[in-house]
Amino acid sequence: METASDFGAFKEKFTLPPTSSLALPLNSLTFAVKDIFDVEGYVTGFGNPDWARTHPVATSTAPIVLALLRAGATCLGKTIMDEMAYSINGENVHYGTPRNPCAPDRVPGGSSSGSAVAVGALLVDFSLGTDTGGSVRVPASYCGIFGFRPSHGAISESGVIPMAQSFDTVGWFARDPMVLSKVGHVLLQLPDVATVRPTRIIVAEDCFQLSSIPYDVVTQTVIKAIEKLYGGDVLKHEILGDYVKANVPSLKHFMTKENTDQVYNIPSLAALSSAMRLLQMYEFKNNHGEWVSAVKPNLGPGISERVSNALKTTGENIDICHSIKRELHDALTALLGDFGVLLIPTVPGPPPKLQTNTSELEIFRARAFSLLSIAGVSGFCQVSIPLGMYNNLPLSISLVARHGADKFLLHLVESLYGSIKE
Repeated sequence: METASDFGAFKEKFTLPPTSSLALPLNSLTFAVKDIFDVEGYVTGFGNPDWARTHPVATSTAPIVLALLRAGATCLGKTIMDEMAYSINGENVHYGTPRNPCAPDRVPGGSSSGSAVAVGALLVDFSLGTDTGGSVRVPASYCGIFGFRPSHGAISESGVIPMAQSFDTVGWFARDPMVLSKVGHVLLQLPDVATVRPTRIIVAEDCFQLSSIPYDVVTQTVIKAIEKLYGGDVLKHEILGDYVKANVPSLKHFMTKENTDQVYNIPSLAALSSAMRLLQMYEFKNNHGEWVSAVKPNLGPGISERVSNALKTTGENIDICHSIKRELHDALTALLGDFGVLLIPTVPGPPPKLQTNTSELEIFRARAFSLLSIAGVSGFCQVSIPLGMYNNLPLSISLVARHGADKFLLHLVESLYGSIKE
């Protein structure tokens, strides 16, 4: 299992060499993959021993992994993940919890925990994860690295175990924006485009109220960098919750008294996250309910409750969830235009301590999903950007761009990060 040097990130180590030796974009770079991607000759374990035991060895490798090997990168193994991808914490009772390289007494974030730790601990140059509810963005933030969630449907999910198809994306981690961008160019198979200046950068004022870290601490360096690069005129401010409430009428079905009363909440975003979680449970049940009922797998705390709740889901309100997805997509497309971005916190604060009990985490999780559901439900692309440390804990911020603007967002991160670091 864990050696002193591998931070508990790997489930199994092996080497898949590049399949081509030409001068390629990812030459001499190494990567690891979450144990949700098929690799020929290995069982795809999905974070759970009972799953591994009841599933055969993969007979082919996920096309996305092959694309990276063809681009000159070397795969060094599979990483630990949260069971059945059903957590944003990163703790795994069966295989051990990968150690957060920024903050060893804190969770690494899930469900792509091992992939984030492998990058944060300098074990590989980049890694693959998946992001359904936040499983790339959260661990990227907690481990102090870049994490990219692409536009929904932009990257093939063939050879990847589904969690909930309405939200599943293949994402990736890197320590520097150049590598993040290079990997993006390979995975997104997009032609090179000229760098475009953003038309507006919208600060979602209310979203920063959800964070336990003072607004200025999170935004100061980024706003300075934006003003220096693009001038102050590009900055706009928006109360995103009000905009969403006014422009996503179907959300009213999820606006409960509970969602409106709580002090830490933005009611419309809390409703958004309720819709996201309901549709996610429904699709998870359709994908894996039969297996769970037949095998009765041993699942860790938090996960077992979530899975059993998912199995009780009915088709009620599922059509409304799909309407909300469409309405939010259109509303945010109108807000951002072609080359606008939204500035929000990735998560509501620093990573929680290891083994914090689930009830204590409830408020934090609720706030987290309010933020994560913005890109999740709209299908937009999002990047989490590390901003160094605050009180010895990693700090990050996120940029969200319209569906299909992935290349633009990758270019923007490169320019902006250069200026942040100056």
